[in-house]
Amino acid sequence: MSEPYAVRLTVRGYETDVQGHVNQAVYINYAEHARWSLLQAAGVTQAELIGRGVGPVGLETTIRYKRELLAGDEVDVTCAFEWSGGKTFRVVQKITKADGTLAAEVDAVGGLLDLKARKLVADPREIFKELTSDPELFGL
Repeated sequence: MSEPYAVRLTVRGYETDVQGHVNQAVYINYAEHARWSLLQAAGVTQAELIGRGVGPVGLETTIRYKRELLAGDEVDVTCAFEWSGGKTFRVVQKITKADGTLAAEVDAVGGLLDLKARKLVADPREIFKELTSDPELFGL
């Protein structure tokens, strides 16, 4: 896929802290929103995942802050999946202001949890391939 999936968001005033910039925890929400938006765009719903007996889990998240975001800023949050061939995958994301300024980078490691066994499934790619109507969005 040439360009990663992206969703545009507007920073809301209540997401800011006393310094007037976006609170650190909100960056996680922005990244999570973009990931679920990608799943929806790819035709994968929460109900289908649960019906399949799996659920996505976050195992590690790293945020690198580059520039502050203020109330009213419009940002694009990208989302690209990277596959290692094992039980986990990486999601690489950038939060970029509408003017092109990089505000943050978010790297996450995730997996699909077997909801009955409470263990990661062996190959999450295969489940996403089966459920998606657009495998390219997952980099498959």
